[in-house]
Amino acid sequence: MPESAQDGREPAAVAGAERAALLRWLGLGLPSYATLPLFALLLLGAIWIFTLQSIRTERAQAENAARTSTGELIDTYEAQMARNLDGIDQTLKVLKYAIELEGADGALPALNKQGLLPPSLVFTVSIADRDGVVVASNPPGPRDEMSGEPYFTVHRDAAADTPFVSRVQLGAGGAHMHFSRRINDAAGRFGGVAVLEVDPAYFTSAYEHSRQGAQGLLGMFGPDGEFRALRIGDTLSWGGRAYKPGAGPSPAEPAASPWDGVRRYSAVRELHGFPLSVVVGLAEDEQMAAFAQHQRSYLWSAASASALLILVVTIVCVWSWQLIRGQRGIRRAQETYAAASEASPDGFFVMRSVQDADGGVIDFVIEATNTRAEQMAGQTKEQLHGARLCNLIPAYRHNGVFAQLVKAMTEGGVHEAEWQGGTPAMRGIWMHRQLVGVEGGVVAIIRDITERKLADERIRHMAHHDTLTGLPNRSLIRERIEQAMAGAQVTGGCVAVAFIDLDGFKLVNDGLGHKAGDELLKVVGQRMMHCLRREDTVGRFGGDEFVLILSDAGESAQAVAPVLEKVRQSVVAPFMLGGQEVRIGCSMGVVLYPRDGADPDTLIINADAAMYRAKEMGNNNIQFYTSEMNASGEEKLSLLEGLRNALEQNQLRLVYQPKVDLRSGLVFGVEALIRWHHPEHGVISPLRFIGLAEDSGLIVEIGEWVLQTACRQNRAWQVAGLAPITVSVNVSPRQFAEKRLVGRVAQALRESSLAPHALELEVTESLIMRDLTQSVGKMRELEEMGVRLSIDDFGTGYSSLSALKSFPISSLKIDMSFISELAENADDQAIAMAIISLGHKLNLRVIAEGVETEQQRDFLRANDCDEIQGFLVSPPLPPGQIAQMLEAQAKAQAGVAAH
Repeated sequence: MPESAQDGREPAAVAGAERAALLRWLGLGLPSYATLPLFALLLLGAIWIFTLQSIRTERAQAENAARTSTGELIDTYEAQMARNLDGIDQTLKVLKYAIELEGADGALPALNKQGLLPPSLVFTVSIADRDGVVVASNPPGPRDEMSGEPYFTVHRDAAADTPFVSRVQLGAGGAHMHFSRRINDAAGRFGGVAVLEVDPAYFTSAYEHSRQGAQGLLGMFGPDGEFRALRIGDTLSWGGRAYKPGAGPSPAEPAASPWDGVRRYSAVRELHGFPLSVVVGLAEDEQMAAFAQHQRSYLWSAASASALLILVVTIVCVWSWQLIRGQRGIRRAQETYAAASEASPDGFFVMRSVQDADGGVIDFVIEATNTRAEQMAGQTKEQLHGARLCNLIPAYRHNGVFAQLVKAMTEGGVHEAEWQGGTPAMRGIWMHRQLVGVEGGVVAIIRDITERKLADERIRHMAHHDTLTGLPNRSLIRERIEQAMAGAQVTGGCVAVAFIDLDGFKLVNDGLGHKAGDELLKVVGQRMMHCLRREDTVGRFGGDEFVLILSDAGESAQAVAPVLEKVRQSVVAPFMLGGQEVRIGCSMGVVLYPRDGADPDTLIINADAAMYRAKEMGNNNIQFYTSEMNASGEEKLSLLEGLRNALEQNQLRLVYQPKVDLRSGLVFGVEALIRWHHPEHGVISPLRFIGLAEDSGLIVEIGEWVLQTACRQNRAWQVAGLAPITVSVNVSPRQFAEKRLVGRVAQALRESSLAPHALELEVTESLIMRDLTQSVGKMRELEEMGVRLSIDDFGTGYSSLSALKSFPISSLKIDMSFISELAENADDQAIAMAIISLGHKLNLRVIAEGVETEQQRDFLRANDCDEIQGFLVSPPLPPGQIAQMLEAQAKAQAGVAAH
């Protein structure tokens, strides 16, 4: 850039910076921003300090006035009570003197004649002889007897010449207090008492509402702390507890009265010459009522003055703010552009509007950009600055971008949108724009969001596809079925849905490990996809289950059967996993839309039912859905419900199949086998319910019952004197996985008193290989306990020889699948011979199960198999027949020994 141009801009830039600094300094110095708020705060503080001080002063004056009034009241009440009690005592003394002169009968008439008796409306004067019988009274009354009253007995029992004051007593005429003095006869002995009765209200009649209010009190109580008279407002009472003896209120501070909880200024005085005290009280609320009203007035006045002051200051501050609003707008624009730093990953475009003669916006001129914005536009800063937006990108005038820019400028606020770039530099790139309206223009902030869009796409793909195989998952399968159904409704065609379950996959997964199982699932998915058209769908439903969707399928099963058979053949073909050849099968259930269901859920349910029928038909075949298949599912549910009650209702039984030593021909053990005696369906084969029990988890409870029952039965044979044998119990996968298995076995042995060596547990290869470390650990615990272990169905799993030698087992059982054709099949013979040789090399006994012919027995004996089990020896028998067999065997041995 030419030097002259630089010299022309630099002084202007310096001058602009100086003006901006001056405006900021002036803004900070305005009273509305500093002085006025501080002054207002000081004034508010003065108002409230004065108000609170006035309240404190008036409160102190009100409290002092209440204390003074309480002191005056107690002085007045004490003097009044002293006069009243002195008058009562004087009457008793005059009466006593008159009795000594005139006798008991003449004393009252003589005093009445002289006008020395108190008014009969308030006082009752009585004279009692030494026996407590009233001999005279004024006003006249019945000759009552008072020998048991305290005011009589106290004088009879003591010669003291002091007056006695009783507690308040209720009589026929109401409540009364009794004042009494002792009367002596001429010999100085006790001659009776003079009594003066008075209503307790007499002692509180001086209560003044104008002075004491509605909650004030007057009261008189004795040395026992019990009120003789108590008046609070218009309420008169007696007998209540006043204060504990020796305790009383402080006249300086208000306190809650113990009898009603009202806070009062109170005072107590003892009366001279009588065992009585008086108490007065003024309620704090009533005494402070005038102060409370004044306090509210003070607070209201202070709050009103504060609000008015704040309002005035706010108005002045707002007015001052309006004066510098223009300067703030300039500074905001500068700060906004400064925020668009060169280090930002976003592109910044500062644009000024171009208006026509009528004030309408017709275009925007780019005034400033950053480096990222220039990269996005694919142009240099010199090319962009001063250029009109719609000249650079004409499409913006028609695709809504220009209209959004105008809207952001006129309405203000933030406006956001996403779009895919169309310029050569940004073609195919997703961007996010944020438009912020400023005075006379708009600022556009552009961000590249291509990575986020790709991440969103990956997330959407993961949400609808299986992570292992990449095939559509359950949710996308449902969508694809709905799409195929919609297409079939338009064309009038059919849709075929096949539900596939891999046969033998669990064996591969348990024997070769999950990694091999995962690899197998991937290969199966790829093979299925190669068998179908592009418009068809292969999806993984879950586990080892797949779903095929054949759109535009034929109207009959024959139309889709070739494709399905092609899929089945591709799955049946051998796989190489970890250098080992593996074969599996697939059971396939097929439904046709709209014949077998009108919605995806129904189609999948019915296809699943057809797949289970394929399983029941021996696996690795294709079954098309029929309505009878749902009945089979209902039968399974009914069977499962009955199985839940079988244990409780004692429907399960154990039978025992003998095991024979091939060399001696003797029965050395039995295998416990379960049978279900259903009350309606008779004996149900284990093949029908063991799988249900395993799937539902009932196998754990059933297995524990089998273990306990078998142990008890073997012990019962021993107690009966039969030859000791070993009882074998099969352990299911779920039962073996239970953490408490070892404890349950120990409990069964302990409760039955069976020796551990008389129990053998049979476990399968695949069960052990699920978790080799944990399985071997449990087996070693059982071995240490003394329990024997045997591998059942040996040769059908994928256990390695290195793993086999680490198993703490005592025998191998050749699976019956290798025995059934042993006499004719050379492969089965080779396998059997290999297992026998392997077992002997590992010091294990080998037993063959499922032996049904003499040829099978002879082959096994010739190849040194140790033991056999099967229908050739004996079918499974109830316990009683096993006992008979053992007895017969014992007799035969005894006969041989005798010869």
